[in-house]
Amino acid sequence: MVIEILSAAVVAGGVWLSASARVVRQYERGIVYRFGRVRPAVRDAGLTFLLPFADRLQKVNMQIVTMPVPAQDGITRDNVTVRVDAVVYFKVIDPVVAAVNVQDYRAAVAQVAQTSLRSIIGKSDLDDLLSNRERLNEGLELMIDSPALDWGIHIDRVEIKDVALPESMKRSMSRQAEAERERRARVISADGELQASHKLAQAAAQMADTPAALQLRLLETVVEVAAEKNSTLVLPFPVELLRFLEASTPRPAEKPPENPVNGQLKAADG
Repeated sequence: MVIEILSAAVVAGGVWLSASARVVRQYERGIVYRFGRVRPAVRDAGLTFLLPFADRLQKVNMQIVTMPVPAQDGITRDNVTVRVDAVVYFKVIDPVVAAVNVQDYRAAVAQVAQTSLRSIIGKSDLDDLLSNRERLNEGLELMIDSPALDWGIHIDRVEIKDVALPESMKRSMSRQAEAERERRARVISADGELQASHKLAQAAAQMADTPAALQLRLLETVVEVAAEKNSTLVLPFPVELLRFLEASTPRPAEKPPENPVNGQLKAADG
């Protein structure tokens, strides 16, 4: 009789232990509902015990969740149709609030993220979406985090992944970039011509003061052209060189002109 009682007690204890013992993982927190009411104490990781048939344990994942936001079509403030997708990183900071205040916090965060993404598209210009994403990410994170705090959710960060443009807009931007590069090339070329003209003006003024410099520059040009043996050299003869040679050549002494009257008188006397 005693053995039967002990056996029944052991069986009852085993059933009670199996019905009340629960294991909470390291990255989870346990919420206990006792007859439908939430207990204030949150069960940490490890082995925990419940009252059989009275308590129910709900586990809440405390890890950071990576949620991709589907691509949203929208029109920017400067009337350009774009398609933008993003990714949201969030985690649960209050498991009781996340389990009680919202039915499905993952779906709620997903819907708020899609709505906020469409809103941020309409408030931004195309240039901001393409080049100023950090500021847009901060604004999008603030828009999602405001309602998520009431659900026990913290938005860790939000990133805009890609901005898809229509093909016509891509071609227009390509032409714009090409025109901008051509404009810069022309400005640089014109600037170089301007600097070269200033230097040439200075060189011309220097050569005007020293005519021999023109002769030396001509000889240097001849040497440079003569290096190419497959070309015909036509050597110009500048007027300045003629003037230089004329000034450098000594003139012969001039003879006085004969008087025709004196010559006729000399002939008559003879």
